[in-house]
Amino acid sequence: MERLNVGVLGCASIARRKMLPALTTSPLTRVAAVASRSGERAGEFAAEFGTEPVAGYQALLDRPDVDAVYVPLPAGLRAEWIVRALEAGKHVLAEKPLTTDPAPAREVVELSRRRGLLLMESFMFLHHSAHRRVRDLVESGRIGEPRSFSAEFTIPRLPEGDIRHRPELGGGALLDLGAYTVRAAQLFCGPGLEVAGAVLRHDPATGVDTAGAALLTSPRLTAALSFGMEHHYRCRYSLTGSEGTVTLDRAFTPPPDHRPVVRVERREGAEELLLPADDHFANIVAAFARTALAGRGFAGHGDRILRQADLLDQVRRAAAAAPPAA
Repeated sequence: MERLNVGVLGCASIARRKMLPALTTSPLTRVAAVASRSGERAGEFAAEFGTEPVAGYQALLDRPDVDAVYVPLPAGLRAEWIVRALEAGKHVLAEKPLTTDPAPAREVVELSRRRGLLLMESFMFLHHSAHRRVRDLVESGRIGEPRSFSAEFTIPRLPEGDIRHRPELGGGALLDLGAYTVRAAQLFCGPGLEVAGAVLRHDPATGVDTAGAALLTSPRLTAALSFGMEHHYRCRYSLTGSEGTVTLDRAFTPPPDHRPVVRVERREGAEELLLPADDHFANIVAAFARTALAGRGFAGHGDRILRQADLLDQVRRAAAAAPPAA
């Protein structure tokens, strides 16, 4: 079986906990090397996952045995290294958000198209089978005509040294958590979503937004989104229609052994559907590798990256334009 040779640019926690296990166990990928600014750090990761350490990101990009890279660097650093990876002729799977602003998003998408390379934003939850089941329920008419969508993603306060408290690295609740809710709204609300209003609450000590909410509208329905990183943990979405509501809890971060529960509420009562466990990290690795190896089907990924970047920017601009609280 043909395999995609992947290099990892950076030794972030998500790489160690989730993506490197998925990359090393997939029959479609081979981890060629792991790079860090520190050779010692790269050595630790390489020893753990049976691959080669590389000191320096460019040194990994210069390797002829690397076909593609996974980029888990902080959001504020991703655009530079995505550009360098594409210029080196590598397919790219990068953590979300791909960039912190629409302009660099357009730059990297246009570069990937000129080079004929795959550029994919790692919204792994989209590759979990639970969301297909929710869509099937909605399309079969279980909740009637869809009217509204809501999503929440909140987490407890992070340690003071966490990079999500650093604005220069792309920190903040909107990019880290709100991005999931915006992407989920696109999945269920269809094309034509626009931001009608938004609020962001900032921490004056760090300068990053720690919580927010947004209202989006489309020709089909409205979407109410909330997110924050100083809250009780919430990770769910609901679709309400003319005849019922369907809700999925732990929607964005289910572990591989978790069996999702979809709750369907109608006038005659509520029903809970226990779904099979699924590993969305393994699934996104497989989807990325299959697409890159096939050499086609790249265009849609770029379109989705640009739409996501535009909506996040709309949220930011709407919040900036909102009148201050009394």
